[in-house]
Amino acid sequence: MDQQNFKYNRGVVSIPVFIIILMWLVYFIEIKFGYNFNKYGVYPRSLVGLRGILFSPFIHGDAKHLFNNSVPLLVMMGSLFFFYKKIAFKILIYGGILTGLITWVIARPSYHIGASGIVYLLVSFVFFSGIIRKYYRLTALSFVVVFLYGSIIWYIFPTEERISWEGHLAGFITGILFAVIYRKMGPQQKKFEYTKNEEFESYFDEDGNFNPPEEEPESIEEI
Repeated sequence: MDQQNFKYNRGVVSIPVFIIILMWLVYFIEIKFGYNFNKYGVYPRSLVGLRGILFSPFIHGDAKHLFNNSVPLLVMMGSLFFFYKKIAFKILIYGGILTGLITWVIARPSYHIGASGIVYLLVSFVFFSGIIRKYYRLTALSFVVVFLYGSIIWYIFPTEERISWEGHLAGFITGILFAVIYRKMGPQQKKFEYTKNEEFESYFDEDGNFNPPEEEPESIEEI
């Protein structure tokens, strides 16, 4: 069963790497040609600000911001496509849209940019999905995620003015929601079925005492 659920495929590496390269390419174009794409970020409660739901994960304020998102995003997307390959695109696409939408609803009136909302989405989904499924491999993955990224929980609260804690909170909430919604899809804990053996159960009396049938003596024939 494990081999069927957890089988390496090229998408585990190629898809995360492609997305990371695309993010860096956007930043390179900004620096090289002097563009500023911040206006394409999520701007709350504004119709034009809705475009940021699609564009904001690819826009970053500086190289440090981009690098800080690239490493955890690469790790978490790789984990998503390896352990949850059947629903990985649903989590990434639908989850990304919902994260952006929640940010658009609750955030401060400012441009919210960066892929950190997606990072929080994936960390939250992988952690809670492993706990909910009670599958030993996925539960172990959950603890690894806590060990690596447990400290980021503090950034779902307003700690720094320039950090979009609203985007972090939106991703965190969406991850929990999707872990519940998709709990029956993807890898599942193996269930052992009990087959009733009526012949064996007939050996027990009403008090639960074991009374095996007496064996008939073998017939002896004299020649």
